[in-house]
Amino acid sequence: MESGKINMKKINNDNLVILVSVEFKTINNKYNQNTSLAELYNLVESAGYQVVGELSQSRSTPDPSLFIGAGKVEELKQLAKNFKVCTVIFDHDLSPIQQKNLEEKLELTVIDRTELILKIFSQRAHTKEGKLQVELARLNYLLPRLIGKGKQMSRLGGGIGTRGPGEKQLEVDRRTIKNRIADLNKEIEAIKKHRTIQRNRRKKILVPVISLVGYTNAGKSTLLNTLTGSEVYVKNQLFATLDPVSRKTKLPSGQEVIFTDTVGFIQNLPTQLIAAFRAT
Repeated sequence: MESGKINMKKINNDNLVILVSVEFKTINNKYNQNTSLAELYNLVESAGYQVVGELSQSRSTPDPSLFIGAGKVEELKQLAKNFKVCTVIFDHDLSPIQQKNLEEKLELTVIDRTELILKIFSQRAHTKEGKLQVELARLNYLLPRLIGKGKQMSRLGGGIGTRGPGEKQLEVDRRTIKNRIADLNKEIEAIKKHRTIQRNRRKKILVPVISLVGYTNAGKSTLLNTLTGSEVYVKNQLFATLDPVSRKTKLPSGQEVIFTDTVGFIQNLPTQLIAAFRAT
């Protein structure tokens, strides 16, 4: 068993988690286990969890049904039992069937990297457009994972519609989510058009727009406050702010410019979020 960094502070067991990472030797990718795990630790902390253990493995390819090997699943189950953990977080994206099978084998909640980031974004979104974008990403993630048990629906906060004659609950859930996704796409498209109008207005008055871009928690919001004298929310955590903020100021030369704070970068940002945040 490869585990480490055990921390047994007294805390609510619901917040205790074990991290799982796998390095695939024969897959040509840029995954660096140590770097990615360090980032995952920060994500987990930002989501309000506490890590009490790790399980790592090297494989040639992912197991189609469990992602990790059956032996490692048993090892993970015992580790979770030892530390009285309710949740396991994978530093990878799991397929719907892998996630379902792991939860059944482990009898625990299994969260993959994408779901973890979605949880953080859900906690951080405050404006109406931010909430719409995050909800769209969460529903697109949830749709292929519906298994008719209601567990995934409750985990991600989805709603359930009214069942018609002879209609199975799974079919109702899928229909409800698809309808909501269609509504969200319409609302976000309206936001996109509004943003386009705003950009065109700025172009007409010839005010340059300078975007502050970089890794999450690198200090973009702090820099915006320093440059413009603003008081944008700042905190030492990943994705402390999700909503783009623009502030006008004058350069020493007298030239007026607009500085825009942006959503930070992170390794393997979920494609659902990239698509949802196109409007802003």
